[in-house]
Amino acid sequence: MKIVIVEDEQLAAEKLADQLTRIAADIEVVKVLESVESAVNWFSLNPSPDLVFMDIQLEDGISFEIFDAIKLHAPVIFTTAYDEYAIRAFKVNSVDYLLKPIGENDLKQALQKFKKIFDESDFASKVTRVIEQVSKRYKTRFFMKVGTRFQSIKVADICCFFVEERNTFLKTTGGKTYDIDHSLDQLQGMVDPEQFFRINRNYLVNINCISEIISYSTTRLKLKLEVNFQEDLIVSRDRVTEFKHWMDK
Repeated sequence: MKIVIVEDEQLAAEKLADQLTRIAADIEVVKVLESVESAVNWFSLNPSPDLVFMDIQLEDGISFEIFDAIKLHAPVIFTTAYDEYAIRAFKVNSVDYLLKPIGENDLKQALQKFKKIFDESDFASKVTRVIEQVSKRYKTRFFMKVGTRFQSIKVADICCFFVEERNTFLKTTGGKTYDIDHSLDQLQGMVDPEQFFRINRNYLVNINCISEIISYSTTRLKLKLEVNFQEDLIVSRDRVTEFKHWMDK
């Protein structure tokens, strides 16, 4: 199995390579890359390896920039010293992440997970799916026309998106309402699912705007947001369990 390591710390790269070759005799570390630039150049000119171990923070940027520059045809196990957005971003992926310092047991489990997921029969489709997830970028703002003016609204300042009389609107944390040219289904794919949840057919709400959760019946919940709505915001019966898990992350 051919492996490429993307790591800007020489000692960390050497240790990882040594651990990998001790774990499995069929592992060959074909290249160690230290930067976003060198990784982009190497992956553009060389055959894809079987697996990439990639640090999040590199000497000239973050590894996400590699995916912005090229289409990487290899699954990735991310390594990082930080338990910030990287863990949230890749916890749902089919590839693993490892926190430094990396122990051999962690490496063994990650490699076992890789081999279990990426079997030869469905390798190509799974790699494509992982690449799409890794390179996913959620919107941070919406640029909208308001009358004769244009306005940029930060996603963090949006309390919820909702549908009313077949039109879609957003309401800001300041209580202002704007119509928006996207359906809720489209918006659900544009914003971070850890920040926004579709509670029913008509509402997509920001977790940071929820001020109160009330038991509405034995199977449903009612929400109060930091901005007022005339109608009750009810979590659909079939989404209550998922909503509770979302709130508990």
